[in-house]
Amino acid sequence: MTPSGPPPPGVVPGGGGRGPNQGKKLISGESRRPPKARGGGPGGKTAGRRTGGPPPTLHSSTEFRHVKDRRRRGGRQVEESRVEVRRNVSIPEYITIKDLSAQTGVKSSEIIKYLFRELSIMATINHPVDQETAALICEHLGIEYTLAKEEDAESTVEAWILEEDTEESLETRPPVVTVMGHVDHGKTKLLDAIRSTNVVAGESGGITQHIGAYRAFLNGRPLTFLDTPGHQAFTAMRARGAKVTDIAVLVVAADDGVMPQTKEAIDHAKAAGVEIIVALNKMDKQDANPDRVKTELANEGLQPSEWGGSTTVVPVSALKQEGIAELLEMILLQSEVMDLKANPNRRAVGTIIEARLDKGRGPVATALIEKGTLHQGDFVVIGASFGRIRAMQDENGQPLESAGPSCPVEISGLSDVPQAGDKLIEVEDEKTARAIYEERISAFRQARLKAVNKISLEDFHKRLTEGEVKELNIILKADVQGSIEALVHALTQLNTEEVKVNVVSKQVGNVKDSDLMLALASKSIVLGFKVQASPEIMKQAQHEGIDVRLYDIIYDAVDDVKKALAGLLKPTISEKITGLATVRAIFKVAKGTTIGGCYIDSGELIRNKKIRVKRGGEVIFEGVLNGLKRFKEDARKVDAGYECGIEIDGITTLAEGDIIEQFEIEEIARTLD
Repeated sequence: MTPSGPPPPGVVPGGGGRGPNQGKKLISGESRRPPKARGGGPGGKTAGRRTGGPPPTLHSSTEFRHVKDRRRRGGRQVEESRVEVRRNVSIPEYITIKDLSAQTGVKSSEIIKYLFRELSIMATINHPVDQETAALICEHLGIEYTLAKEEDAESTVEAWILEEDTEESLETRPPVVTVMGHVDHGKTKLLDAIRSTNVVAGESGGITQHIGAYRAFLNGRPLTFLDTPGHQAFTAMRARGAKVTDIAVLVVAADDGVMPQTKEAIDHAKAAGVEIIVALNKMDKQDANPDRVKTELANEGLQPSEWGGSTTVVPVSALKQEGIAELLEMILLQSEVMDLKANPNRRAVGTIIEARLDKGRGPVATALIEKGTLHQGDFVVIGASFGRIRAMQDENGQPLESAGPSCPVEISGLSDVPQAGDKLIEVEDEKTARAIYEERISAFRQARLKAVNKISLEDFHKRLTEGEVKELNIILKADVQGSIEALVHALTQLNTEEVKVNVVSKQVGNVKDSDLMLALASKSIVLGFKVQASPEIMKQAQHEGIDVRLYDIIYDAVDDVKKALAGLLKPTISEKITGLATVRAIFKVAKGTTIGGCYIDSGELIRNKKIRVKRGGEVIFEGVLNGLKRFKEDARKVDAGYECGIEIDGITTLAEGDIIEQFEIEEIARTLD
């Protein structure tokens, strides 16, 4: 048959005549000169070229397959023979055996042998070695090398962030306001009154679970609000909110007063150096006591302005929407005093408030622009991700083409889900964005390798000598990055000197096969917050014996982990004396066995239970009561007030006057409280 289309791999097409190469196969790696041309016809100048003439005839499809197979085999052999040892390699701070092998061209097995024979290091191809060890390997192999300097993309990025603006370029910007306070004091309801929307119904238990960014307007003037969760488990999220804000609105219930989380919010706001305005909420309640609350605020260093202090206190009722306009006016007045300005005509710089993985749009992040203006189509670098802004939306889902200073915006088009709190930096083009991203990834990878090397080499002996700390390994999966941050913070608060939580992995998204594989390898439990696990995943987890737990309320997750950690604590050991007896006579019987005639002073003696023998107040023996007799009959136990004979294996020096103590060891479970 004559195949149609392009010639088969490995066959040199020829002309219509029967030249010296007609029908012969060319194996990869061989070099064969085509026949010299005599003319323009068949077998002429175009003979031997791929573009000339029909392909040669193969006698069967089997022969065609054999040609392909021989070409593949020959190609691999040639590739292997062409591998050359490089004579100048660059060695980073930490590098795996696999990567060092790829750079030097030396087989990883040779490197592993050298490490074992010369340095007594047992390693695998994924084992990281430091720069000094890698240099020794190269010297042993006769390979020239240079010690790579750490990439410093952060200095360039930091320069962009800190780039100063001229006074002429600055324009007035809206204030960024963070709403803080104790749980259930009405923070979200206050925002509802401001935005005339209701987000409380969508939160589990009526508690705000994530940070949200919203804009409000008073007489055409915009204000940006950040709604931070109020429970103590979200301390880190609340602290992050304070770092990107200008004014903190502290919501305090007039009937409840200053609570522990109110004090935390005050501390975070003061630490961030932001102005505090107190919204005295729930003034509509009958038991509202504003004077008592103001006294408590003064005790925390927030002296109300009507009492001669500098803290503005605005009475409001979020439920009845009273005092809202007055609160907004005080916020705008404070922002005018602060003279907030930014340059909108420069590279955009912002902070990620929230991030998640959307099924339809991929990685999505909520950013608060701090200076400059972000446009659709701009290239950005955000932490360990980069991309081109594909779409921008406001808090209501409406598309935006640009976002200026103090504007919250939801963006998509990123390579990965960034971390909440990461800095957003606009760059010139994709090449710059990718270069910075790759340098950051390299730096992160070096940090991970450094940590692995430290654990495997330095901490190993330390853990052996000091006693290893028991760890509960956890793989965290959550709906958004903010939830992960809150969970990690809450779980690490449970650590003690004896037990600790080790977060092996923390990712956004539902529970997947890869999570189960990691859990199996690291002996971890999988803890999911507001995510799902398919029936197939749960069935696989049950088959593998992996504990997968899903939660909608963060406090339930923390409580369960707390109980699990308590199970790792060593129980309290308690000893209980169950019987006391005095040896009054010694009897020698056959085979050198000693029988002690005893009187039970208190409690009881039970056969096959633990006993100790005391003489002169000192313990001379501990063992088991092997034999117990009452007269000539074997007995299981003898109560106080009776005489008995006892037999104890392992002691031959039993004497009159010895005290026999029988005891039990009790293990009492401990808690983390």
